[in-house]
Amino acid sequence: MGAIVRATGSGMGCPDWPKCWGKYIPPTDVSQINVDDLPIEKYKEKRKRMGGNPDDITEETVLAEFHPFHTWVEFINRLCTTPIAIFSLLAMIISFQYRSSRPKLFFGAFMGVFLVGLNAWMGMRIVHSGLLPGTITIHMLLAKLLMCVYVYLVWAGAKSDQRVSIEFSKRGGYVKRIGLMLFFFIIVEGVMGSQVREMTDQLQKEFNHAPRSEWSDRLEHSWMYVVHRSFSWAILVAAIWFYIVNKNYRIGGVKWQEKVILAMVLSQMILGLILSNVGVLRTVQVLHIGLSSILIIAMFSWSLAAFYKKK
Repeated sequence: MGAIVRATGSGMGCPDWPKCWGKYIPPTDVSQINVDDLPIEKYKEKRKRMGGNPDDITEETVLAEFHPFHTWVEFINRLCTTPIAIFSLLAMIISFQYRSSRPKLFFGAFMGVFLVGLNAWMGMRIVHSGLLPGTITIHMLLAKLLMCVYVYLVWAGAKSDQRVSIEFSKRGGYVKRIGLMLFFFIIVEGVMGSQVREMTDQLQKEFNHAPRSEWSDRLEHSWMYVVHRSFSWAILVAAIWFYIVNKNYRIGGVKWQEKVILAMVLSQMILGLILSNVGVLRTVQVLHIGLSSILIIAMFSWSLAAFYKKK
């Protein structure tokens, strides 16, 4: 859902928080908005923080920003936090009984609840700051860290003899280092990708949502865009290397984990080429952002299994 919000430009679909256009259930038409319910003064403060003129904010200009599609995309994104919060609390409550016998489980479940709350707060800050550059990247990183926490809980929650583990015939330390290098590369590439997306948002605003052809040169000549595009080839080489060393040294050869990881890296390369050479297609954007999250989960899961030593 976060990827859909980014791809559709719906980040400010709800200009206030925790309400949306002054309501707990957002409107579908501008006529349903009561201007008295909107924090106009906060909107002026936000405009001032962003370097604009707060006097530009009036009741009319605020209402002119209403877009029902963007509003409901952002609202549904917020609704998705409800089951996450509920299951996070349940996991922590259940883990309480293991606080002495298996403290890592309890600590992991506690961290999950903490990260859910922290990212909810970050979501509020993003809205109040008017999509301030940098905040969205932190929001994305916290979400991916949260996913890794719950992957760990699922893995560590199993009995020791039932946990997925990977064993190597020789040079196990070398293979693990290659895996960690690829994992690090993927995270760095994701951060740079988020920064490129933020630059795209800023340029769209600067050029008043003019066609991409009018400002694409500025984006494509920025160092962040060039490094992000070029670094993907380093990830591809590292992924192929990772696959080969697992094939040579993993007991039983490559399994589904390594095949899935290599397939996702190749898919990301294809999606990236489409975005840079064909156009910024929304469906491709959602797949590109979403697949990067699944790739991080796959690498983290592989790392847990590779570094685990069966007793």
